[in-house]
Amino acid sequence: MVFLCALCLFVYGTTLSRPQRPARENDKKRVYLIHADELSFDQWRNNGAQVLRGKVEFEHDGAHLYCDSANFFEASNSFEAWGNVRMVQGDTLSLTSDFGYYDGDSKSMEAKVFTPDKKVVLRNRSSILYTDTLYFDRVDNMGYYDEGGKLVDKTTTLTSIHGEYHTDTKDAFFMDQVVMVDKNFTLTTDTLIYNTHSKLAHIVGPSDIVSGNSRIYSEQGYYNTETEQAELLQRSRLNNEGRMLTGDSLWYDGVSGVSEAFRHVVYHDSVNKNSLYCNYGYYNDVSGYSMCTDSAMAVDYSQRDSLYIHADTFKVFTYNIDTDSVYRVIHAYNKVRAYRIDIQLVCDSLVYHSQDSCLMLYRDPIVWNENQQLLGEEMRVYMKDSLIDRAHVISQAFSIEKLKEDNCFNQVSSKEMFAFFKEGEIHEARAVDNVLVAYYPMDDSDSTLIGLISMTTSELKMFFEERKLDYVWAPAPDGVMYPMSQIPPDKRYLEGFYWFDYVRPQSKDDIFNWRPKAPGTELKPQRRRAQVSRGNPESKQPQTLKKL
Repeated sequence: MVFLCALCLFVYGTTLSRPQRPARENDKKRVYLIHADELSFDQWRNNGAQVLRGKVEFEHDGAHLYCDSANFFEASNSFEAWGNVRMVQGDTLSLTSDFGYYDGDSKSMEAKVFTPDKKVVLRNRSSILYTDTLYFDRVDNMGYYDEGGKLVDKTTTLTSIHGEYHTDTKDAFFMDQVVMVDKNFTLTTDTLIYNTHSKLAHIVGPSDIVSGNSRIYSEQGYYNTETEQAELLQRSRLNNEGRMLTGDSLWYDGVSGVSEAFRHVVYHDSVNKNSLYCNYGYYNDVSGYSMCTDSAMAVDYSQRDSLYIHADTFKVFTYNIDTDSVYRVIHAYNKVRAYRIDIQLVCDSLVYHSQDSCLMLYRDPIVWNENQQLLGEEMRVYMKDSLIDRAHVISQAFSIEKLKEDNCFNQVSSKEMFAFFKEGEIHEARAVDNVLVAYYPMDDSDSTLIGLISMTTSELKMFFEERKLDYVWAPAPDGVMYPMSQIPPDKRYLEGFYWFDYVRPQSKDDIFNWRPKAPGTELKPQRRRAQVSRGNPESKQPQTLKKL
């Protein structure tokens, strides 16, 4: 009897502490029991399972599985595990849960937890997946869940209802109520692909990305959580406090603050009521520098009618950024053309200073307003509350008004000209230095032309009422009035007269069609004695004025 008991204990001990042996090729599919403190078996109970208790360990094809207790179904090559369930594969992957069912034939495991404060945990190097129920397929090296889960990867956290994680490729697929939280942004979407090795997130559905005051919408794109670089496709758009940028593709570097937009780029600023269109745009949110080119067009819709401006390139420079004294300088060049219903202009380039709301036009600028044309070597326009306040034409100033009668034009030429406005309407104009005038007075009774006044003076002041010329003053004018039938041909046009109607933009679409002045009609810049002040006419006050 003693001998029989000793023999039973020997057999029992060898069963529970069987030494691990190298797996042969034909044994790889077989689940091996490595250790258990207790083993019991009843063919008619527990569905034919071996019941194991205490420090249970299994091994299957390189993976070790541990638990507090288990039902081992040797016939079906599977087992059920309870309590501190843990699967370890190599030195990089582990899975822990309260319960697990492992199938050796399919090399798959179902892991669960039963208490609200615990989660199934799948660790793969620095990536950790949390869920209530996880299905792990060792053939495809994939874990997936259908009732909510969370993947944590250094600075990134992803949650979703459904998810897959491939431990070999490091690819993670998330579906339904996906939320990705990084140190700089939060992304919400229905579908997302993320690689925990490359740190690359692939957006494959309607997605919102919120970062500070910025919000991005995209349906296709990529974001690297490590380099903070994003590439967004399929007409993605960026919103920031009333400013929206849209393009066929957008590229952004969160470290350098540089963003680029490509093809059919549209920028809307609902705060300042302006828009920008181009095929390539660049912006640096650290320096505040931006640039756009290729079919570039700026639109200002702050007034009753929209102003459309085209140039080869627009550039914006920001000074004193992030301070209360911030201001911007905008450059537009070359071949600038602008159209609004009531005003049109062309020039080689323009510069706008937000510091003093000054718009400067360079190199043969021409401005039209209805039947009036104004040109000079340089023009400066000052704005106030988004309305024109005053204007200054510098050197070779020439103002022309086309009358209804054929070949009849009111003309004024001078070295400089000034115009002053009230609530956007002109109320005074002034010509200064070497003023030449060719003017057709009109009979008030029947609006017919009386004749031509040809005059020279040192200064001329014109006053307007409801956009119409009311009266004119000049100091000591020298002139002659010719009847309509006796006007000398050489007095009809002042020197340098050209009517550039063929250059004038005809519509907002026509601003893209550059038409230069005819050869020989360009202004030849004159040498100036000193820099002209920005529109300050105080040094040119008129002397004794006489009414014409």
